Amino acid sequence: MADLFAPDDLPTTTPADAPLADKLRPRTLADVVGQDHLTGPEGAIGRMVAAGRLSSIILWGPPGTGKTTISRLLADAVGMRFEPISAVFSGVADLKKVFAAARDHARRGEKTLLFVDEIHRFNRAQQDSFLPFVEDGTVTLVGATTENPSFELNAALLSRAQVLILRRLDASALELLLDRAEALTGRPLPLAPAAREALLASADGDGRFLLNQVETLYSIDIPEPLDAAGLSALLHRRVAVYDKDREGHYNLISALHKSLRGSDPQAALYYLARMLTAGEEPLYVLRRLVRFAVEDIGLADPQAVVQCLAAKDTYEFLGSPEGELAIVQACLYCATAPKSNAAYNAMKAAWKSARDTGSLMPPQNILNAPTKLMKNIGYGKGYQYDHDAVDGFSGDDYWPDEMQPQTFYAPTERGFEARIAERLAYWDRLRAERHQQ
Repeated sequence: MADLFAPDDLPTTTPADAPLADKLRPRTLADVVGQDHLTGPEGAIGRMVAAGRLSSIILWGPPGTGKTTISRLLADAVGMRFEPISAVFSGVADLKKVFAAARDHARRGEKTLLFVDEIHRFNRAQQDSFLPFVEDGTVTLVGATTENPSFELNAALLSRAQVLILRRLDASALELLLDRAEALTGRPLPLAPAAREALLASADGDGRFLLNQVETLYSIDIPEPLDAAGLSALLHRRVAVYDKDREGHYNLISALHKSLRGSDPQAALYYLARMLTAGEEPLYVLRRLVRFAVEDIGLADPQAVVQCLAAKDTYEFLGSPEGELAIVQACLYCATAPKSNAAYNAMKAAWKSARDTGSLMPPQNILNAPTKLMKNIGYGKGYQYDHDAVDGFSGDDYWPDEMQPQTFYAPTERGFEARIAERLAYWDRLRAERHQQ
């Protein structure tokens, strides 16, 4: 599997027609770009190599950041046998053969680094099969995954391995790859400065993708340097990494929600665009906006939920792409509305109180008495009809006899809730006065 790339001292076995990414594969950990926080002297991998002793690790990071290359170089750096398998193509029978071979090599004094690509694709039972061989030292496991290990790997395996996070390659790391490609080929890329920047942006942090694009450029006769528009017409932009049922999905919806809560419409629009341009279902986003309107805005602006539901109706009526403007409008409305979670907190407090107090009867004066028996035992006796009272407010006590009145809803001083707070204070004052009479 091609990964990351060094121009010097290329192995003599690399075929002349090998992909550019394979020709630029690093020969040492020092040649790996963009992961100095791991491979540098103070990084976890750097310290392991310096000590000459590896522990089992899980390499978690986006595609094209060097997981396979680092694993191979790690084995070379500490003199271990490198045994690669892919969870996509391997099963339990393959694992048994690998463990048996590793045991034979261990008897001869050879330690095995077992590299498992796409380790998250193994099911829980298959992951459990690693445990005894990792524990007794038959293999040192290095797993590679693009998915969050917390969700995809079982707890027993995670407790025996250190999770190391690889970063998507930033602009300087990607620029270094372009420099190495130009040094290897002896040819400058046929790009104007703006097009070179566009090429780096199109890679979205994936070094392998970038070098494949570079290889395409070198394979075409381009008489004059391309500008950004010419590059866009020639090459396809990399599709953003976004699995709608995996961590990227949850990360972006969390970022959208937090940006809305923080009243940052610009950031909220950015994350909304990230989701919709990557293919997220618009109705899912609308459901989350409705949830936000009632959880984080509530009665501070009662129109927020109306706007969100109107956006849903508009999107269903117009479809994409016209209907997406309604989603944008709802997003902006929520981001710029006054915020309050008072209703949300009130719900949680009321639900807890209901669970804690069980089946307490309401006071008899506010119970209906549809039968003579119920009337005879006091149902409805003493009820004060609020519309007949002064100011349309009786100030009666509506709580069970065994309970003191509670306060669940405490409106903020923001938006419409400020007016609600005034009303509640007014009623509290009247109630206190009438209870003293």
